[in-house]
Amino acid sequence: MTALQLAPGDALLIADVQNDFVTGSLHVPGGAEIVPVLNRYAAAFAARSLPVFATRDWHPPDHCSFRARGGPWPIHCVAGTEGAAFVPGFVLPAGTTIVSKATAADREAYSAFSGTELDALLRSRAIRRLFVGGLATDYCVLQTALDARGLGYTVFVLTDGIRAVNVAPDDGDKAVAAMRQAGAETIAFGAIEDRTRGAA
Repeated sequence: MTALQLAPGDALLIADVQNDFVTGSLHVPGGAEIVPVLNRYAAAFAARSLPVFATRDWHPPDHCSFRARGGPWPIHCVAGTEGAAFVPGFVLPAGTTIVSKATAADREAYSAFSGTELDALLRSRAIRRLFVGGLATDYCVLQTALDARGLGYTVFVLTDGIRAVNVAPDDGDKAVAAMRQAGAETIAFGAIEDRTRGAA
């Protein structure tokens, strides 16, 4: 595969690399493995002075997704708690834009575009291509990628920088297939590595 060159109009979007999803109440299997990979992506984008966006679940204590409210998930990523913090060792470049989502008690928001200003922020910076990684493949990454495609962005899903919850064993694979069907491309770091190595 011909190496993909990063260029103006590109942005990196990393979903929900938070303690509760890596080591906490809703940990995603293998979630810790992608942290150094995502750090490499973030460094590559920063080296090209390209923007990095990092999303986070930022729930109120009574969020509708919690089992106590009839939702499917344990309590996780409550705003301001240690569980909602980005994991130690996750290195975001200076100037990274943080996007908080699912902040309303009665509204779920897997997609980074749901109830946020992300689309406006991207358009204000003339972003056309989004490189999406993070947690989890079958929820927030999936819905973010699908919404991005619906909004007209070119989407690259970073297959070495995602992991799935896999409530059913093949949920992650199904999510990747759905993103491809929607027009997203799947790549790994090697597809851009030789274009970013040593960039300053």
